[in-house]
Amino acid sequence: MNFRIGFGFDVHQLKEGLDFWLGGIIVPHTKGGLGHSDADVLVHTICDALLGAANLGDIGKHFPDTASEFKGIDSKILLKEVMVLVRAKGYEIGNIDSTICLQTPKIGPYIPEMQKALASCMGVDADLVSIKATTTEKLSFVGREEGVSAYATVLINKA
Repeated sequence: MNFRIGFGFDVHQLKEGLDFWLGGIIVPHTKGGLGHSDADVLVHTICDALLGAANLGDIGKHFPDTASEFKGIDSKILLKEVMVLVRAKGYEIGNIDSTICLQTPKIGPYIPEMQKALASCMGVDADLVSIKATTTEKLSFVGREEGVSAYATVLINKA
């Protein structure tokens, strides 16, 4: 079999009064991600990891933040398109392992819903989508609640 690994990382600033899209769902919070799209840091990270694993560049190459058609777009639409590109090269997802770095809110209760939303979007079983969360112990921009970051590693293999 032909296995490939990809890694993704993304950061979004948090601002008062915006919807907080995370993992394909809205998480209740007083702040939300600032970005050209819906600023879903986890979806963007997974997109980058998948694109990297398939040697297809990065999310900015395919969905530039200078393109008006992506302004305010639901990031799940981008993830679906990434899956089309990955599958066009003959790959399927082996698994995804991700970590969200966020001081507040606690997102543990929302993880199963995120897994379900992302798995549905990618056309895979939710058991293939691992989502973990951590704080930065009040250190850095995450600890000061100025932003959110996420990391993802994916394994893809030839179908």
